[in-house]
Amino acid sequence: MATASEAEKSAVNGIRTALGVGGVLAVIVGILILVWPGKTAAVVTAIIAIYAIAAGLVYAGLGIFSKTKGGWARVGHIVLGVLFVIAGVVALFNLTASTAWLALFVGILVGIMWIVEGIVALSTLGDAASKGWSIFFAILSIIAGIIVLFSPVWGVAVLWWLLGISLIVLGIINIVRAFTFKGDI
Repeated sequence: MATASEAEKSAVNGIRTALGVGGVLAVIVGILILVWPGKTAAVVTAIIAIYAIAAGLVYAGLGIFSKTKGGWARVGHIVLGVLFVIAGVVALFNLTASTAWLALFVGILVGIMWIVEGIVALSTLGDAASKGWSIFFAILSIIAGIIVLFSPVWGVAVLWWLLGISLIVLGIINIVRAFTFKGDI
């Protein structure tokens, strides 16, 4: 019985640690986003560029060393790998421009997604339990999508700012949860 109790205590401590560490990291990243939004966005772009290089090396390696893939599949993997590596290297050497491009791309993507989401909400109005809320959501989503589409960089800046605030609030909540978690498993 003592072993089960020790295991439960260990699990609770693990959960508390995860909540605390996750909360502290969220607060730190949130503060960084609010204090240095451009530099933090550049770091995110650099991480994506490094990921592209790593993924490119993996794809190229699959194409070069695979014994089970056919010729065209191997060529495709190698070409894809080379493109990923080139994109990652170009992004790293032009970090400011890549960050701006990524912000523009995300802004346009979010704008289009919100418009489509609003249209989908209107198209499923017959199945909605609350037609009023569905119409309100659809109109709000379409208007927000149009606004973001006409000014995607501004829209992304606002979303980035909201992300920073959200990370701080949710991080603080997780830190509090870490101290108050009892773990009645």
